[in-house]
Amino acid sequence: MRCLICLFCLTIGSMVSAQSPAANASDEAAVRDIVRRYTEARELSDPKAIEALFTADADQYTTSGEWRRGMSQMVKGMLETSARNPGARVITIAAVRFLTPDVAIVDGEYKTGTDARLVWTTLTVKRDGRVWKIAAIRNILPTASTR
Repeated sequence: MRCLICLFCLTIGSMVSAQSPAANASDEAAVRDIVRRYTEARELSDPKAIEALFTADADQYTTSGEWRRGMSQMVKGMLETSARNPGARVITIAAVRFLTPDVAIVDGEYKTGTDARLVWTTLTVKRDGRVWKIAAIRNILPTASTR
């Protein structure tokens, strides 16, 4: 009997841990769209468009080790970086994972302007009322062993 109870608990436990919060297709499309709009706003160096995409308490960690906290630091830093490295910004999304119905993590390759480096980016996005906004960005330079 103990074996059956243990087996039952293990089975239920593995089923629960394997499930992720349900996301509908429109939520995933909206999350992907916020990433697209982010790259467009950066490319245009449009501070109002950039601001509109982020939560009020958003932050960003850059490949240079700068941690931009708060809207004013983020927008200022993004505009300065875009001026130093103009051109198209492309995020190729590799995965969207919903942690809850209102929070998702987006991972992808991030190519900027004429910079030939491969950058990996992770964005945390969350539903803010009826719209999705970016709450955090983490950019890293992968090491040779992770490529």
